Amino acid sequence: MNIQTTTGVMPPSPPRTLAEVGINMVMMRDILLKTMFRMNLDLVTAMSRVICLPPTLTQELVDLARGQRLLEATGTLHATSGNEMGYQLTDSGKSRALDALSQSEYYGAMPIPLDAYAEQMKRQSVRNMRLTRTELLRGMGHLILPPDLIDNLGPAVTSGRSILMYGPPGNGKSSISNGIRAALGDKIYIPRAIEYSGQVITVYDPIVHSKAEESVDDPTSLRRNTNRFDGRYVFCERPSVVTGGELTLDMLDLKYNPVARTYQAPLQLKSSGGIFIVDDLGRQSEPPQKLVNRWIVPLEENRAILALQSGDKFTVPFDTLVIFSTNFHPNAIFDGAALRRIFFKIKIDGPNQENFLKIFAMIARKKKMPLDEAALLHLLKVKYPTIDNNYANYQPVFLIDQIIAICDFENIPYQMTPVLVDRAWANMFVREETIAR
Repeated sequence: MNIQTTTGVMPPSPPRTLAEVGINMVMMRDILLKTMFRMNLDLVTAMSRVICLPPTLTQELVDLARGQRLLEATGTLHATSGNEMGYQLTDSGKSRALDALSQSEYYGAMPIPLDAYAEQMKRQSVRNMRLTRTELLRGMGHLILPPDLIDNLGPAVTSGRSILMYGPPGNGKSSISNGIRAALGDKIYIPRAIEYSGQVITVYDPIVHSKAEESVDDPTSLRRNTNRFDGRYVFCERPSVVTGGELTLDMLDLKYNPVARTYQAPLQLKSSGGIFIVDDLGRQSEPPQKLVNRWIVPLEENRAILALQSGDKFTVPFDTLVIFSTNFHPNAIFDGAALRRIFFKIKIDGPNQENFLKIFAMIARKKKMPLDEAALLHLLKVKYPTIDNNYANYQPVFLIDQIIAICDFENIPYQMTPVLVDRAWANMFVREETIAR
């Protein structure tokens, strides 16, 4: 197994020959023709940037299409482009481009063969990550957590196995999930699209994937080593997909666009190499047991099965750290078999009084709210006993924001008093009562 640290992963090498691109020659030619037709391209350098192949291989494709009388040279050199020769589609080329577009509207970057994608995922697997306590604490730096929680989270994250976080609402399960994402730290290579059985599946999604800054070569250097990876990939932060109550089972299937006749990767494939967070488990329209049943094979075998419109099924890597987060007790929403499949079960409780005060002071300092001893004593000795001293991580920011809103409305300086605490407290809970209708 390739063990990696947060310093980075091995980049995919650019193809040196058309054979190394790994897809059918006719498919490559047709993507070139469709791209030229849709984007009105006539220069090899421009085509190379869009189809994400080196200029030498792009020129080979152009020469291939010329030999088939689908392209022709325009006979003019572009002085502004290094005297580069221009090319255009012949009538036969336009006809072929339109015919190819009627079968699939996909054009642009050449896709990665599924097998090659699977090999790259092995090199950058989230399961190869080895996070230290320092790195995990750095990702959680904005949170005040009990030491034993980090003791439990560390091995869970490092294993790359599934995690179930459960406990009362408002105690930072979502924030902890985001902290884990921040702790991963390094960057991986996301394919723009992958190909299986002649079908193109788009993977790179700018909403999900954060493109990383690429280093720039020193123009005075004799050796240039940076940015030399296969342009069909995008260098990105490790992805993070967050879903909540809106998650349905069909979101885990390939999305087929019948108009464009192309496929879009499902959420778990977009999250490969990163984290898939299922927040608020139990609030979805599908029962939690049914959702987890869908994950059983992927969680155990690190692979998922997808299906094309034709019914043809195929296997893709399932390489994602799945984090389930719920306010329900696990025994109330899962059977024993499902719980066995979730490798780590971690309870996230509310803070004790000491940590509650630390969180309160940190939020007050951030929001420029002066602390007041009498107001804090009133909060701890009068208000919290009414709810059996059940502290939650969300409460400090809620109460302070309420006090700020009151001060703004009353046009008074930010301040904390027992009276203001009472007014803020009144909005934190809804009194049990019967409302006449």
